[in-house]
Parts: sequence; structure tokens; C-alpha cells
Amino acid sequence: MVFALEEINHSTTLLPGVKLGYHIFDSCVLPQWALQAAMLLVAGDRSSCNSTKPPDGEEIKNSMGGQPVPLIIGGASSTTSQILCQMLGPLSIPLISYLSSCPCLSDTHQYPTFFRTIPSDVYQVRTIAQLAIRFNWTWIGAVVANNDYGHMAITVFQEGIQGSQVCLAFVETMQRENIVRDARQAAHTIQASTAKVIMIFVWYTEVRELFVQLDKLNVTDRQFLASEAWSTSGDLLKNPVTKEVAHGVLGVAIRSSPIPGFENYLRSLHPINRPHDEFLREFWEKEFGCSYTKFSVSSLANMSLHKSSLPPCTGTESLKGVQNLFTDTSQLRVTYNVYLAVYTVAYALHGLFSCPTGNNSMCYINPIKVLQHISKVNFTTPQGEPFYFQGADIPAKYDLVNWQNTGDGPLKLVLIGRVDGLELHLNESAIQWSTRSTEVPVSVCSKSCPPGTRKANRKGEPLCCFDCIPCADGEISNKTGSTLCERCSSDFWSNDERTACVPRQLDFLSFNETLGITLTAVAVSGVTVTTAVFVVFLYYRHTPMVRANNSELSFLLLVSLKLCFLCSLVFIGRPSVWSCRFQQAAFGISFVLCVSCLQVKTIVVLVAFRSARPGAEALMRWFGPGQQRGSVGLFTCIQVIICIIWLSLSPPVPQPDLDIPGLKVTLKCAMTSVVGFSLVLGYIGLLACTSLLLAFLARKLPDNFNEAKLITFSMLIFCAVWVAFVPAYVSSPGKYAVTVEIFAILASSYGLLFCIFAPKCFIILLRPEKNTKKHLMAR
Repeated sequence: MVFALEEINHSTTLLPGVKLGYHIFDSCVLPQWALQAAMLLVAGDRSSCNSTKPPDGEEIKNSMGGQPVPLIIGGASSTTSQILCQMLGPLSIPLISYLSSCPCLSDTHQYPTFFRTIPSDVYQVRTIAQLAIRFNWTWIGAVVANNDYGHMAITVFQEGIQGSQVCLAFVETMQRENIVRDARQAAHTIQASTAKVIMIFVWYTEVRELFVQLDKLNVTDRQFLASEAWSTSGDLLKNPVTKEVAHGVLGVAIRSSPIPGFENYLRSLHPINRPHDEFLREFWEKEFGCSYTKFSVSSLANMSLHKSSLPPCTGTESLKGVQNLFTDTSQLRVTYNVYLAVYTVAYALHGLFSCPTGNNSMCYINPIKVLQHISKVNFTTPQGEPFYFQGADIPAKYDLVNWQNTGDGPLKLVLIGRVDGLELHLNESAIQWSTRSTEVPVSVCSKSCPPGTRKANRKGEPLCCFDCIPCADGEISNKTGSTLCERCSSDFWSNDERTACVPRQLDFLSFNETLGITLTAVAVSGVTVTTAVFVVFLYYRHTPMVRANNSELSFLLLVSLKLCFLCSLVFIGRPSVWSCRFQQAAFGISFVLCVSCLQVKTIVVLVAFRSARPGAEALMRWFGPGQQRGSVGLFTCIQVIICIIWLSLSPPVPQPDLDIPGLKVTLKCAMTSVVGFSLVLGYIGLLACTSLLLAFLARKLPDNFNEAKLITFSMLIFCAVWVAFVPAYVSSPGKYAVTVEIFAILASSYGLLFCIFAPKCFIILLRPEKNTKKHLMAR
């Protein structure tokens, strides 16, 4: 402070012709002493401000020896600043602190006279939150002071990590009164936790004890994030325990800045030039172990016994070769804040347009006016940095430091970045981590979910603790840490890894696959057997067995069965517009022709026996061969008309079945009109049920003459197959629905073929003695 004042007093541009004076009191970090000193400073006395005689030691203790000061630079702690502001606030005495960082002091309504040249603690906590987000540390432990300082750190940190998937694994508190117990508890928690990154917001004495306890537990692999309260502590850096436990500490520190000429100023200090500086005298005696006698009598009277017994100084002592904390100007942090505070006062006073030199009115400066001008200061420091206040605060400026191992010596404090406002400037390649390498430590509760999976939060645990669930079929996630899986569009499907949507492959029942070959073979076999039966019947067409029950209808039935077997082949292969139309028409017409033949054969049997009764001879004439052929044609034409109308208005079209999940999508003939398809099947079912009923009524007629029982059994099989077809068809996915329909066609066709013609072929080929009119008329 004295250096800055002398620099200003020698300036020709800042406060020209005005000399600034000062009073310095040592509060010994006790708020009550600081308050007492402040009261003395603002009280003053009646002495003239033009007095050039400095007060001696006795005067400094008992009276101010000058006018009331218009402002105070001080408050080495937030508690002290709060007390001073509350006491000096009614007097409008500005207080500029260089070390009070409590966020509570930012409240200009409660502390209207307070200013500071150190950023609020809120900004350093936000910086640590930014570091956690930047390095993807999602699982962080915290050890904080059990007071407003620590509670504020947790609150602001949680605000800073909102929406970033960063969580606090634990929060341990430490209190100075129970430092050993709390440190032991925190050390055990750190050891047990899976968090590898630990944020510490306590005073350096608590940190020292915590490191001792961690060393006892051999916990040496944690990455610590330090607050400015201990990030630059020389005691911790030199402590051997710290080197084992806390190498790689990443911390936020008060901004350091060089002050040109300050080192030369310090090294040129000598008690002979400053005989009334008691601070310098005490330092001199401690540094050189001698007593300097050129002091006032009152000062000598107050010297302690051991100091008076020191040998006298020779006068040749000098600070030019001394290397200690007092002469080290490599990292001026709090010192630079004091320097800024003095310049703030100077620029505020400069703005008051002071009276000309020699005018006694300038002895008293109104504190209210000083307060107003301090709030408006905006200047560039001698180091070229802009300086101004935002309320009571200055824009956040910090250093980012790293504790690095230098071999056998103590840990070294290395500058690896800076913070300017909300911007983080960091040289990551210069960081030495707790892993003793340039590899960034990993601290997560759960590892990031790889592509193809999504996060699933664990019940009752923080958001950053989760399980990775594979995406469902048809869904993908193509980036790490996805919270949701995206569904592919209907034309695409997920690959095996669930990382990309790929075009769906068209699938259909083809002639090249095993199922298609099997069904084709069965259908061709049916055609072959039907043809063989046709040849047998054609060869033995003049025998009684063939001529019974209208041989013409039997031949027509065999032709219709052959068409039924052949129409199943139309369902195999890639569906096209015409194949979709033809397959349904061929299926509907072939089966109606087949069932119509069976129905007419059954009617013939019933009519034949009815006409054998007395008075019913004319009945057979009305249902002769012509009427039988006409009936079959009429029944078939009705189905043909239904098919024509259906296929003309709303025919089936080839369409991929996108509703069925899977990479392969079935290309099928989609029924655009369910009514048309239902009419086709319904008409076949109507004829089948009618045939079954008529055959059932004729079941007790002579077996050797009619085939009513054979038709009954065949129609039972036919109806059973097609009744079972409906639910099977509806529930079968993709191409298997087509397979079910083909199977129903083949099964019902084989049922009709074997039930009706197998017994007759057996008699014709293997029991020719029964193929006689006598045998058929036996009953």
C-alpha cells in the first residue's frame, strides 16, 4: 500500500499537486481489533492536516493525530468487513476490501458502502463447475467448511452443474473446533467413494489435517479441486505428506500480476530511512537477528526483553540478497489487490476535482462524495488492465494453478490458465494430473452409454448413476450418452448394433427357398396324382364304378381339383399387380367349381332315390345331365361375377407389410377391400356348408350305390381346414400368412381328392371283382 501511495504521490497526471497520507493498523486478524482501529481512524482529532510531523509510537496508540479519514482499505476477512460496514455504514465511510470474498457482501442494499478488489466466491465455485463439465467429471465428492462459506460453495456448485449430468457423490463438512475428527471422517468417506475427483472448500489448516488422514489410509489417487483459500498455500506445497497425497491439484487462485518497481522498492527498504516504521523494525530484527537502536525513546521502551538483548545492527544489513516470502514478488496476489484498492481511491479522489494546493478546504473530503466517485471509477491500471466496479464487485479474474511434481523437491505451483469473467482459458497440455501423467482422470458413477444403447436411471440414485439399456428393435442411438433411442422411419430398420437405420429388405415366398420348394413339390404332386386319377377314370370310364353318380361330374371335379393345386403355385414368387389379381380369382373360382360339383353330385343322389318312390318318376327328368351341368355353371358364374366386381373396383395390390417389425419386410398382396375378399370366401363357405348338409341327409342311403358318406367326410375335412385357416392367417406374420393360405388350399384339395377318389381307385385297380353292376346294386 505504501509503495502504491508513493507511486501516486510522484505521479504528474494522477492527483497532481496532491499528496496522499495514510495510517496503518494491525488487526491481528481479530474483528474486534479491526473495529477499534476503524473507530480511531474515522474519529480523528483537531490537528491541522498541514502538519508534517509524523506521530510517534505513543501518539499512534492513543490518538489519531489527524483529520478523520474519508475511507478505509481493509477487512482481511468477510466477517470483519461485515462488522465494519454495519458500524461505518451510517457514517457513509467507504470500505474497500482486498480479501473479503463472501457473496453476501455483494448486496448493495445491506452494504451500500462496501467495495472490493477480489471477486466474489460465487465466481470461483462457478469456475470449478466449469472445470467439472469440461473434463466430463460427472461424479464428484465435496469436502467443505461447516459454515456459510462451505454451504455457499455447495449451493452455487449445484446451480452451476444443472443440466450437465454432473452429480455430487457425497458432501463432508469440517469444523475447525473438531478438525481431527472431521478430517478422519472425510478421509474415510473419500476412500470408500468411487468418486476420483474431490472438491475442497475449507481453510488450508483443515486441508493439511485432511491430507494427513488420507496419507494414513494410503489414498493417493484422488484428483483434488482447490479453492483460492488453499490453492497457493506455501505450507501445503512444502509439506512432505502433501506430495504423496495431493500431487496434481487443480486450483483456482487469486489473480496474480507483476508490479513494476516493487521488488526494487522492497529490497531498498532500511530502518535508517524509515525510523518510525515499527513493522519494518520488527521484520529487520527477526530477519537479521540484531537490534536497531535509532528509534524514539517511546519505541525503545516498548521493546520486549529478548529483543533488547539482541546485538546491535551494524548498519550494513541489506535485503538485496535475502530470499524469502517478503522479498518474493513472483506471485503478487493479495498484494496486487491492495495495489488496486489504493489506485481506486486515487482515481476516485481525482474525480472530485480537488481544491488548489494550499487551500485548507481540501483537508476535509466528504465521504459521501468519495463513495459516489468510487462506484463510478473506470481506469486502466499501470499493467494495462481495465478496472471498474459492477455494484460492489469487480469482474471475475482468477488464475488456474496446478501442483506439479518436480522430482525430489517440494511440489511446484504452475500457472496453467486464467479466468476472465465467464471465459475459461486453459492450457490442458501443461497440466500434470493425479495420475502423474497428462491423462485426464476419470470420475464417473456410470460410464457413458455407447452408441446403440440409452441411459436408464437407477431408482433412488442421482441422475449420473444409470444403466445402459440396448435400444429396442427398430430404434437406434448413434452417439455416446444418449438418453433416448430414435425410432427408424417405416422404410428403414436398425442394424444389429442399433447404431444406424438401414433400408429394409423386401421378402416374399420365393421358389428358391426351402419353404417355397416344399410347397411347390406338394402342389405338383397333387397335380400329378389328380392327373393319374383322371387317367384311371378315363381308362375305366365304361365300368359301373365310374359311371355311378354321374361320371361327367367326376371328371369335372378332377379338373377343378387340378386347378386348385395349380392355383397354389400363383401365390409363390414376387407379387405383382397381375399376380395379385389372378391368384385370388383363380383360388375363388377353382374352389367354387370343385364344391359346386360335390353339391350337384349330392343332389343327384338325393333326387335319384326320391324318383324311385311311387309317383316321383318325373323328378329325375327335371334334374338330368343338362340341369346338372347348368347348376355347376350357375354356381361358378356367381363367383366369377363377384371376382370381376371385386377386382375391378378395389383389387389387391403388391405392398410391403411395414407394420411387421424386422429388417426384412414382406411384400404381399394387400387387400384394399376386405369386403370383396370376405364375399369370395363366404360364398365358398356357403356352398361347402350346403354340400355338407345335403351329404349328411343322404348318409343312410345304400353305400354301394352312392358316395354320400365320402362327400360328408371330405366336406368335414374341407370345412375344418378353412375354419382353422382364418385365425391362422390373421395371426401369421409376413410371408407365413401366404404359406398358411397355400397350405389350406393344398390340404383341402388333398382331402377332397383322397376322400372321394381313393376308395374308388382302390376298387377299380385292386378289387375289380367289385366293379360290377351286380355288386353296386346288391343293397
